[in-house]
Amino acid sequence: MESEKAFFKDSGVAIITLNRPKALNALCKQLVQELGQVVSLCEKDPSVRVMIITGSQKAFAAGADIKEMSTMTAMQVYNENLFGELDAVSKARKPVIAAVNGFALGGGCELAMMCDFIVAGENAKFGQPEIKLGTIPGIGGTQRLTKAIGKAKAMEWNLTGDLHDAVEAEKAGLVSRIVKTEQLLEETLKIAEKIASYSQPIAALAKECVNKAHETGLQEGLVFERRVFMSTFASKDQKEGMSAFAEKRTPKFVDE
Repeated sequence: MESEKAFFKDSGVAIITLNRPKALNALCKQLVQELGQVVSLCEKDPSVRVMIITGSQKAFAAGADIKEMSTMTAMQVYNENLFGELDAVSKARKPVIAAVNGFALGGGCELAMMCDFIVAGENAKFGQPEIKLGTIPGIGGTQRLTKAIGKAKAMEWNLTGDLHDAVEAEKAGLVSRIVKTEQLLEETLKIAEKIASYSQPIAALAKECVNKAHETGLQEGLVFERRVFMSTFASKDQKEGMSAFAEKRTPKFVDE
């Protein structure tokens, strides 16, 4: 297996680790397929509340497997829907966090952006170097990156193929926070456990609303948010959360 799941039962957090150390976790077909399958299984598993996708201290994922792709034809890429299995990450209803140490380049950077947000170790390096290989990003490197950091920076990143450190990535808005390299998983787990402690249907709705803002205009997004906000008042967890606040106690959410 080139991907593995470590599950923290008490907290409901599943840690999915990319595990091709000799290839710096390059995204080969097998790894992509396994990752899609594991994420889909976590989506269906009621005991999993939050997912973390991570790699090694040296590399989150150094890119796609160039050797594997180099001889493929346009029709092969199209017919196989190359990297299509990764859609499971971006379409997950449960929160997904990318914990990034080392290289997150090309497809690795794109995979990190498919997650809901990125926590980066101090040694993280991001970039879209596809132009150096005579091609362009194909999993969101021109689209999600532009949404995340704006046209000017995304254009520079895509046209130069340069690498960018964690500080620059955070300043640009790609990374939510930076932590010490050796504490990456520990710190990301703390965030995941906090999210997992809340009502999961409400977390899913909050995620859906933020994604709506990312993909639509302000007025449409505001209407969507208001409707979702109103709908939460039909949930047991809204009643419990507000009652607990008024009574100065910790809420006990039941995911209903």
